[in-house]
Amino acid sequence: MSTNTLEDRINAIRRFNRFITRQIGVLREGLLHTPYSPTEARIIFELANNETLTASELINDLGLDAGYLSRMITSLEGKGIVEKTRSKSDGRQRLLHLTSEGQSAFELLDKRSRDEVTDMLDDLEEKDQQRLFKAMQTIEDIFSEGLKYSQPYVLRPHEPGDMGWITHRHGVIYAEEYGWDERFEALVAQIVSDFLRNYNPKKERCWIAEMDGEIVGSVFVTQDNEKVARLRLLMVEPKARGLGLGTRLVEECIRFSKRNGYEKLVLWTNSVLEAARHSYKKLGFELVEEEKHHSFGHELVGETWEKSL
Repeated sequence: MSTNTLEDRINAIRRFNRFITRQIGVLREGLLHTPYSPTEARIIFELANNETLTASELINDLGLDAGYLSRMITSLEGKGIVEKTRSKSDGRQRLLHLTSEGQSAFELLDKRSRDEVTDMLDDLEEKDQQRLFKAMQTIEDIFSEGLKYSQPYVLRPHEPGDMGWITHRHGVIYAEEYGWDERFEALVAQIVSDFLRNYNPKKERCWIAEMDGEIVGSVFVTQDNEKVARLRLLMVEPKARGLGLGTRLVEECIRFSKRNGYEKLVLWTNSVLEAARHSYKKLGFELVEEEKHHSFGHELVGETWEKSL
């Protein structure tokens, strides 16, 4: 394949785009042998992984035209896949949900997607699989470097093993940066244990931030009561600081809490955690209480912050 001229390179990229499009099957009449178009499938996947979204949020997440998305939502409503409800926190907003039939559609799409990828890999020897993964990573790395204005991290829900990482990294980072002893790590372990034991996915959430496949941050929203949510364990790895990740994690907590009917979001922190306090203040939290305490081997000033939703 000649790539000596700009025209050669343009043609090579377009040829590869057509090839990979055919390979992953998005030009079939129904995606993954289902009645759903590629766009409908993307909407179903997004709603399955986010319990409540507005149309505006879907537009931003998927990069779709507003009119086109509206037609797709109307089509999915007519098929009994999607339903709209009025937001409890903002009566002007309509939240999108999968129906029980929509959840079944997602499970079918998810299974067939996994099955197709499995079949594709089964046809490749181990050495070719490793070549494929290396090439995919190279493409991803090159384009990630070129997208100067895109966020270099992704957020996802928690998975098995994440709570161990959260406990470990909190213990390490707070010992290195603030000299806190093992009692802080014990506190974090208790918090994440309680979260898993009592997890209510309709009212609580954990976000894990990844960058280049590596975990670099986390935050939680837990339920105090029907009206009050609590932000907990905000943490950003040193290598990921300065990218706005801490603020983004807090914004996700605010958005989730509003969407799920809470009236107030509260948190407890310490005055020495200046970067976190800056994000809280920037996003409209107010300091409502201060109290001196001796914890984790140090004299500290605990702070309670609140934000009305």
